[in-house]
Amino acid sequence: MNDLSKIHPMYQFSLKAFSIVFQKAVERAAPDENLRERVASLIDSITFSVYQYTTRGLFERDKLTYLAQLTFQILLMNREVNPAELDFLLQSPVQTGTASPVEFLSHQAWGAVKVLSSMEEFCNLDRDIEGSAKSWKKFVESECPEKEKLPQEWKNKTAVQRLCVMRATRPDRMTYAMRDFIEEKLGSKYVVGRALDFANSLEESGPATPMFFILSPGVDPLKDVESQGRKLGYTFNNQNFHNVSLGQGQEVVAEAALDLAAKKGHWVILQNIHLVAKWLSTLEKKLEEHSENSHPEFRVFMSAEPAPSPESHIIPQGILENSIKITSEPPTGMHANLHKALDNFTQDTLEMCSREMEFKSILFALCYFHAVAAERRKFGPQGWNRSYPFNTGDLTISVNVLYNFLEANAKVPYDDLRYLFGEIMYGGHITDDWDRRLCRTYLEEFIRPEMLEGELSLAPGFPLPGNMDYNGYHQYIDAELPPESPYLYGLHPNAEIGFLTQTSEKLFRTVLELQPRDSQAGEGAGATREEKVKALLEEILERVTDEFNIPELMAKVEERTPYIVVAFQECGRMNILTREMQRSLRELELGLKGELTMTSHMENLQNALYFDLVPESWARRAYPSTAGLATWFLDLLNRIKELEAWTGDFTMPSTVWLTGFFNPQSFLTAIMQSTARKNEWPLDQMALQCDVTKKNREEFRSPPREGAYIHGLFMEGACWDTQAGIITEAKLKDLTPPMPVMFIKAIPADKQDCRSVYSCPVYKTSQRGPTYVWTFNLKTKENPSKWVLAGVALLLQI
Repeated sequence: MNDLSKIHPMYQFSLKAFSIVFQKAVERAAPDENLRERVASLIDSITFSVYQYTTRGLFERDKLTYLAQLTFQILLMNREVNPAELDFLLQSPVQTGTASPVEFLSHQAWGAVKVLSSMEEFCNLDRDIEGSAKSWKKFVESECPEKEKLPQEWKNKTAVQRLCVMRATRPDRMTYAMRDFIEEKLGSKYVVGRALDFANSLEESGPATPMFFILSPGVDPLKDVESQGRKLGYTFNNQNFHNVSLGQGQEVVAEAALDLAAKKGHWVILQNIHLVAKWLSTLEKKLEEHSENSHPEFRVFMSAEPAPSPESHIIPQGILENSIKITSEPPTGMHANLHKALDNFTQDTLEMCSREMEFKSILFALCYFHAVAAERRKFGPQGWNRSYPFNTGDLTISVNVLYNFLEANAKVPYDDLRYLFGEIMYGGHITDDWDRRLCRTYLEEFIRPEMLEGELSLAPGFPLPGNMDYNGYHQYIDAELPPESPYLYGLHPNAEIGFLTQTSEKLFRTVLELQPRDSQAGEGAGATREEKVKALLEEILERVTDEFNIPELMAKVEERTPYIVVAFQECGRMNILTREMQRSLRELELGLKGELTMTSHMENLQNALYFDLVPESWARRAYPSTAGLATWFLDLLNRIKELEAWTGDFTMPSTVWLTGFFNPQSFLTAIMQSTARKNEWPLDQMALQCDVTKKNREEFRSPPREGAYIHGLFMEGACWDTQAGIITEAKLKDLTPPMPVMFIKAIPADKQDCRSVYSCPVYKTSQRGPTYVWTFNLKTKENPSKWVLAGVALLLQI
């Protein structure tokens, strides 16, 4: 429980609170004459009570992490799991540079299978997958592989070994597989997602144990407190219920309410305590003071929003530790969100406008848009580049605006409405231009004149409903809305695979970081932590090359063309990075030998090397990357090799690996600069034209006369049809297909062909957002809005 604060600073638990839970669990356990039975029921009762106490204060996304950690620790204690297998499960190491011999496994998955096959229990797994490809293909490609048995003699493997095979072959299903695994090991009561009844939690509170609500956007947990208070006779009218919303000048009111309530046994609600940072230490002292000798019926309920980052967390540890923490989160899924959006209105709302048909249609479309905007966040950067706090206020104000505009105009002003909703009400939150385009495109699809003719579908298979009453709309959602899938958002099903894979990666990465240090060392699971770090450290130092000698390179150059300037900039940046790598590794080497005192920087570096993470001081000087250290280092060596080849004689490579640059924009700008100088055109009136060729890089022998051939890009959200030369629907399970070589040349901006093209953003990594590089216009036969909603982009690395 103590380690949970590493995940989120709100998760603080004290020993005092734990011992109360422990005692109650002991009282609750079923008595038994038989000692063994009694111990078993005690352990079960304590484990489950602690689980319940802890999880009601965790966000949904962290509950599975906590459960997984709990399960693994119990299994390790009982010696029911082999530490080497657990290590593979958490780290999922991959043998790099191996090509997959079977089409149903990616190169990465095959690399993981190779590592697994080197373990005794999985000997010959790789050969078996190749030999019995048919039955393995059926397993890997099944809808829910976690429910299937492994092929042939592998079906008798233990639960953890099954998880290892799944982790290598189908990482996207691991969250589901972990749920099943926990159910098998601990029992189904741990995974049934029933919310705890508020009244039960209330019984556990007391004058010394306040209740603390961790808020999420769009949820008001204090309604529960008010309704429970009414049942027990605590109301505003009875003057024994005080509700203080904190902000400037409200601290005095809150203190007076606390003092009165502690004396008389009233209830006090303190809302949004995160807004009064300076007063929180006073509040902590007040609560401590009233925790003893106050009226037994005295209760305090607090609410606060979690800080966006650990650095800005301000709630004192004392308040969090002693409170019963409860998280309340908005419902997930399109179905729940659409009902919830509609719940903001009533039958009266639907009848208030004189132009009923138009008002109802646009109102329902707005509810759908609101649900899509909120729920699209779960797809990560492919959903929205950045996360925005859209809330119900945006929706209700948009409906008020709609009412005013319809009453004031004879014709429905579609353009004005879309502008107000997309650029002001919802757009007011949006800070990224591509997200603004996405928001605008949704509204263009949902709110347009065709909606009144019954010809508009909000999603495939979900037409906009006609004129109904309020309950009719709710019933229509239940009856007609297709089951949850990325199609409801205009995304391809691959978006879900990507999102599930990232979720499971994050789950295991967090559990790995929560593992007790050096726990494996005593189990004899191979090399100890220090030996592993030393070996890696020596390998990196040996393989990192010397710095580029820039003065010497400059002497070789006669004319400093834009391309050569770019090459020098890149060499300079690479030198800064390799210099820091060598400095920090040598320092750590001396620290491990005992010749230097270990500092916190050295410890962080050691942890990063052990956990296969790129150390923070290197990442700061490097380029954005989502890779683990092993893959990142191989990529770094390739970049150095590419630079060495280019600076060898400074001739342009036949095709340029655009990914290899720290700053790809500078190379693309250099293309424009050299064309501008040659033709004496003004640079600010130029643009880049992008033609996708039909060839791969091996087929090019020399660079073009002007411009450049570039390779190394991948498409996310769709795929490129090389024969037809257009963007087309993505293939299932192929998340980021590689692009053929692209020919980039500079042209005057007014000569650009903007017909039937999709303006496709290029990003350095799949994190998108701040890693934006350029925009390439790609040809499309379909309406570009389709690709906007599908979140189609080009990535320089995957």
